[in-house]
Amino acid sequence: MKFAYLIEPPFNDRDSDGTVKGCDVDLARYVAAKLGIRDVELIETEFADLLPGLVAGRWRMTTGLFATEDRERIASFSRPIWALPDGLLVARGNPLGLSGYGSVAGHDGCLLAVIRDQDQYRSAVQFGIPNDRIKVFETYTDATMAVHAGRVSAYASVARAHAGFLEGREDLALELTTVPLSEKRPSYGSFAFARSDDGFRTAVDRILADYLGSSSHRKAMHRYGFSDAEVDLLVF
Repeated sequence: MKFAYLIEPPFNDRDSDGTVKGCDVDLARYVAAKLGIRDVELIETEFADLLPGLVAGRWRMTTGLFATEDRERIASFSRPIWALPDGLLVARGNPLGLSGYGSVAGHDGCLLAVIRDQDQYRSAVQFGIPNDRIKVFETYTDATMAVHAGRVSAYASVARAHAGFLEGREDLALELTTVPLSEKRPSYGSFAFARSDDGFRTAVDRILADYLGSSSHRKAMHRYGFSDAEVDLLVF
């Protein structure tokens, strides 16, 4: 099984020896094993290529994505595998006092980094941030380094990705501010599949239904900083 992923901790990351780890790739390996699939090929790609790669048959399943209406027109999605609030990555000390999309919109000259086609771009537009103050990047690393270099004021992604990235990287002088739930509710992410592969998606969902919320799943998610309260959002 070919599984497409992004470097976006804690969902997917690489150790110094090149080993791929993260809550999404670990869960994909677990599901594959339960389905009797012995060979999982991990393919690193960019966000914008995840769904086109599914359609073209270059891989069979992707790392977790938000299942928006536009994406559901070209792909099918598993039951949710994580639920996350958004967060802003800002310079240490948060010099502009940013607290969410609304504060960015209300601060003239504040530039916001987003990743192409991700949900955070739509949120930025909905909260009235002008297009000329939204800077689109292709990768997590590029957007993060733009904040670090002072080329943008903040980078909007899921808060958990920022928190995972910041662990052990105190030298970057960056910090996380979480978008308040009163401004935007958490979003759910799911594995994505080609629409023609619905039988495989159904099989994956059967495995997820038995596993999500179990003690083994909670222990696995704890390793990547997820709380029981966050896991509870997946149990239904």
